[in-house]
Amino acid sequence: MSDTNWLLYLRIALIVVGLLCIFGFYPLTLVWPSGWAWGHGHSHYLLMIIGLYATLGVFLLIASRDPYANKSLIWFTVWSSVVHGAIMGWFMARSWAYRPSVMRANAAI
Repeated sequence: MSDTNWLLYLRIALIVVGLLCIFGFYPLTLVWPSGWAWGHGHSHYLLMIIGLYATLGVFLLIASRDPYANKSLIWFTVWSSVVHGAIMGWFMARSWAYRPSVMRANAAI
């Protein structure tokens, strides 16, 4: 893959992920609250997380204009997602014995 194609795909990925961060998380809390919302009813915690992801989304859209100048933000996004996935995987592995039907359903998704 040439550098031009790689840069184009990176820009597209940054735009898609940025838009998902801005507009995607809140609707997911409405559609699938047990998977995306913490607790029931009004939650300051949820609003804080949505605000953080929306802010990240805005900066990812800005970074899509010149990815080379925003490498640290892009790598922060990648590595924070990897760490988050590892932590969630660890919790899922620990919870498997306690709630097998729920964990099997989550693994299938």
